[in-house]
Amino acid sequence: MEQQLEKQVVATKGAPGAIGPYSQAIRFGNLLFTSGQLGMDALGAFPPTVEEQTERSLLNVKAILEEAGYAMEHVVKTTVFLKDMNDFVAVNEVYAKFFAEPYPARSAVQVARLPKDGLVEIEVVAARP
Repeated sequence: MEQQLEKQVVATKGAPGAIGPYSQAIRFGNLLFTSGQLGMDALGAFPPTVEEQTERSLLNVKAILEEAGYAMEHVVKTTVFLKDMNDFVAVNEVYAKFFAEPYPARSAVQVARLPKDGLVEIEVVAARP
């Protein structure tokens, strides 16, 4: 008998709520897909530096993962959206504190503008056995 998979919404108050028609994350089978997490706190406040926003973004990702029963070591792919590619090194320094080898696959791109004029936004895909 074939098992039917369905999308399950994951939401936590430990990260900012969606600011549009989307979910913080969707679990599908053993995979978890997070929406992009800006570097703001749950009240919508942004710290001033890209380093602080990167840390906040990854703390938001971590809160969503934990709500779904995942951890940072389950992350297999990340996408980092930067307002300014000149911040790449600073973002990497913070990013490296959240992940251990084997590091997830990653893409990093500069974008014209992020929601709410954030400096960084990070989304992840996580998988559990």
